[in-house]
Amino acid sequence: MPRMLDVSDAVRAEIGDEEADRLLAGENAPGSYDCTSCRTPGDSEQERTSTVLFVGEETAVLAFAHASCLPSQVVQVTEEQLQGAVRSISGDAHGSGGRPEKAVPEQAVLGVTSGLVLISGELHPALVVEPTAPIVRPGATGTGDDFLPLLIEQGFMPVTELGSVPPVLHGWSVLLAVGQLHAVLQPGAGGQPVAWWQAHQPLQVTEGWRAAANKLQQVLMFAAPVGSIGRQPREDLLRDALDKAAANGKLVAAALPLAGT
Repeated sequence: MPRMLDVSDAVRAEIGDEEADRLLAGENAPGSYDCTSCRTPGDSEQERTSTVLFVGEETAVLAFAHASCLPSQVVQVTEEQLQGAVRSISGDAHGSGGRPEKAVPEQAVLGVTSGLVLISGELHPALVVEPTAPIVRPGATGTGDDFLPLLIEQGFMPVTELGSVPPVLHGWSVLLAVGQLHAVLQPGAGGQPVAWWQAHQPLQVTEGWRAAANKLQQVLMFAAPVGSIGRQPREDLLRDALDKAAANGKLVAAALPLAGT
């Protein structure tokens, strides 16, 4: 049965017409899948589904997403990220036999929410980062979650309450261009910044958020393990979730300088 798949011209150019046509005919596409964006189940027989191709220097991984979450596109990632994603994939990826080219790259997905957070009577622009799956230290064989320890090693500070602004983490920055959020940058080799997180497509932020970021020239970044914050539809609910994560010892933070406008 033909699948309700969207294969963009960019994805078709990478995988070739023959493979693209097989996908559209339903030969190689999974029926059910976990969306690479929101991580909830999808069904390419029942709803529009995007093909998303993650491309490293030497490897490519084809994933699937609800069309309402992501358009079909090619996403450039580092080879290290992609290899880590392939290693993290279990062998029961919806009947694909564990073939990495058809599995969903866990490591590639960090949920990022923007919002204004009130601290000491002033509104601060904030980004809240929560992975959609546990983050395991590169090379580790266990199944624990090393997301916060890895960030603490980079200079982020544990937060037990949101009573004061966290210290500035020099070398990191938030890239805002043409009023949209593009990336969180970290120091790279040779001092050149590299993307720690990059938006699949630039994220819209509110006028208030952008004005606060331009005024303060920095953005607060909060990070929590999977399942700690969730997708909160309002800023007051987001703040409640942050307070709860902090009280439970599951929150780290830093102030990142603003790059761009």
